[in-house]
Amino acid sequence: MQLPNPLKTPSLLQKLQWVNDPVSYMENAAQQYPDIFTGKIIGFGDTVVFVNHPKAIQEILTNDRKKFAAVGELNGILQPLLGNYSVVMLEGDRHKRQRQLVTPSFHGERMQAYGQLVCNVSEKIFSQLPLNKPFLARNLTQDISQQVILQAIFGLYEGEKIQKLRQLLPLLLELFQSPFTSSLFFFSFLQQDLGAWSPWGKFLRNREQIDQFLYTEIAECQQQADPERIDILSLLISCRDEAGQPMTVQELRDQLITLILAGYETTASAMAWGLYWIHQKPLVHEKLLQELDTLGDSPDPMSIYRLPYLTAVCNETLRIHPVTMFSFPRVVQEPVELLGHPLEPGTVLLPSIYLTHQREDLYPQPNEFQPERFVERQFSPYEFLAFGGGARRCIGEALALFEMKLVLATVLSRYHLALVDRHPERPKRRGFTLAPSSGVKMVITGRRARQESLVNMTTTPIS
Repeated sequence: MQLPNPLKTPSLLQKLQWVNDPVSYMENAAQQYPDIFTGKIIGFGDTVVFVNHPKAIQEILTNDRKKFAAVGELNGILQPLLGNYSVVMLEGDRHKRQRQLVTPSFHGERMQAYGQLVCNVSEKIFSQLPLNKPFLARNLTQDISQQVILQAIFGLYEGEKIQKLRQLLPLLLELFQSPFTSSLFFFSFLQQDLGAWSPWGKFLRNREQIDQFLYTEIAECQQQADPERIDILSLLISCRDEAGQPMTVQELRDQLITLILAGYETTASAMAWGLYWIHQKPLVHEKLLQELDTLGDSPDPMSIYRLPYLTAVCNETLRIHPVTMFSFPRVVQEPVELLGHPLEPGTVLLPSIYLTHQREDLYPQPNEFQPERFVERQFSPYEFLAFGGGARRCIGEALALFEMKLVLATVLSRYHLALVDRHPERPKRRGFTLAPSSGVKMVITGRRARQESLVNMTTTPIS
């Protein structure tokens, strides 16, 4: 059966374009076929149907596990990082079980407990920066998000033990630095351990050291059960499924590494994009400061979280530059029709978050940063899907948004920042995500003093 709108570019060239510049690959294809097209890419099998029409995405996500299934083996490209028992790799009842065990970590009182931590870490890291000396915002936001997620998971981010992990994690993700090094995940024949100095060999040795840390922490936490601990590791160890069974040590390891990597790589890029756009648009910056000033000098984190314009700014940041390009692939389970195209069982569908967020009919002037669109209109979960959707919607969504809002609010309230240059920041592949290509180069020009008038602002030197 003919698949919908197959691209005519030779298969090998498509694969190379997809790995090297996925944004251009998707945009060029969508110019020919705005709603649905078939590509020959790598990572989810050979042939994938890209879908970016909200009605089609709604059809896919509301029939999750029935007509369309998220098959774990399609995410096999992530196995070297996450292991076999990660919630990302599982499907069906096993996926549902792990998700139910992990989800409580990101809701209720636990979220509020993270609030002051986020503000404190943000202030600590930015306060160490010298005045008028350029820095890469992406590096700082990664440092912040790493400290926050490690504190949330292990209950600590200071001390010799956790410092070792903090040094190892960036080394593990060195393969994400560029599309070229990321290709090791896409082309399995490149995954050769040629010793500690080879890229894959170095990756395997860093992973082994991180695993040693994780297994040690799991064992210590199991032996020293403390009902007062509120960290995620303690919660995962204490929780039981419907049959009364705890997670195995391997399941715990795979969930922990999934939460660590997902919890700081993606959030770091989102916050860096936020700083970029806010300082690229003076009117957005001014309006945001006026809203933040209404909360006073020491606002409650939950009050910050509920600010409507800050929420709109974060949503528009995630709309114009979604960190994740697509939702998890789905496999057709029975003969169906999508947007008038018949599809046979086994067809792989990829709901494209990036292309949906760039649709002119949903977001007029989609390349323009306009937070007001999220004030004026409520978008459906099939029109705005920065965190995916259906049974595979991001578990850490609440924490990621909470952290993003608190970091931006803390930094903007206390410092005057400026972009070093006005060259547009382009998205580029960073492993399986999109990040600012230049890292967002900025400077701190002064410390901000809030004025009761909400408008008058003074700049004082940083002491």
